[in-house]
Amino acid sequence: MAAVQRLLRASASGGAAVARRRMSTALAPEQTPSAAAFPFAVAEKARRRPAEERNMQWVFLGCPGVGKGTYASRLSRLLGVPHIATGDLVRDELASSGPLSVQLAEIVNQGKLVSDEIIINLLSKRLKKGEEHGESGFILDGFPRTVKQAEILDGVTDIDMVVNLKLREDVLVEKCLGRRICSQCGKNFNLACIDVKGENGLPPIYMEPLLPPNNCMSKLITRADDTEEVVRNRLQIYNDMSQPVEGFYRQQGKLLEFDLPGGIPESWPKLLHVLNLEDQEEMKLATA
Repeated sequence: MAAVQRLLRASASGGAAVARRRMSTALAPEQTPSAAAFPFAVAEKARRRPAEERNMQWVFLGCPGVGKGTYASRLSRLLGVPHIATGDLVRDELASSGPLSVQLAEIVNQGKLVSDEIIINLLSKRLKKGEEHGESGFILDGFPRTVKQAEILDGVTDIDMVVNLKLREDVLVEKCLGRRICSQCGKNFNLACIDVKGENGLPPIYMEPLLPPNNCMSKLITRADDTEEVVRNRLQIYNDMSQPVEGFYRQQGKLLEFDLPGGIPESWPKLLHVLNLEDQEEMKLATA
């Protein structure tokens, strides 16, 4: 790791905190990414500042479709820190005419994990762009997905907390199959109305559909990778490859497990409670 950090220091480019943590490429996929390929876009001194002197640096974990983006983006708006979703970075690249778009399309449509090298390349560009615009802190969504990625991330910055969102698999599949995107405005919606009775020791779960406005209804499209076969394949890949990341952060004492009790109306206030952030939302609503 010392050698990794030396490489990072050699390659790294040289707002007041809103809320602080309240809790203690087109290379072939088989190539192993080096730490030097991850030039984290903040100076060494800035990225190693104590937590009380900077904005929070959080990671959101969870199976595909669990809602990482939904809750991470809400916290981003509440706390005033950027939400960086690697899934969005991949989709942006897919929509471009860049050199990675064809390779990424094949990987995503088969439900495979994008290689470390590609993800690190895209994330590095996003962090550098954020630094140039004066961003501070972040909420990462979709990275790291492997222990190797977590080790690289540990070598370049200090993660304060890792929120692991959990939802049973049958609900996850139904939720993913209901996802839709407006081809015009790009917003995400969900047509599934999930009403699962409690049984075998599992609690009941109810999630209302997130329906689009009338002007979007006729423009809804389904993501190419939101088929049952691909969704179940993604979940299996996550279980096989990504769950060890939970153990990695659990050993560091940074993992917060959160079982989603239902949709946003039920889950959001409970998530704020476990994060000790109710007062932040109250203050924001009071000044809105």
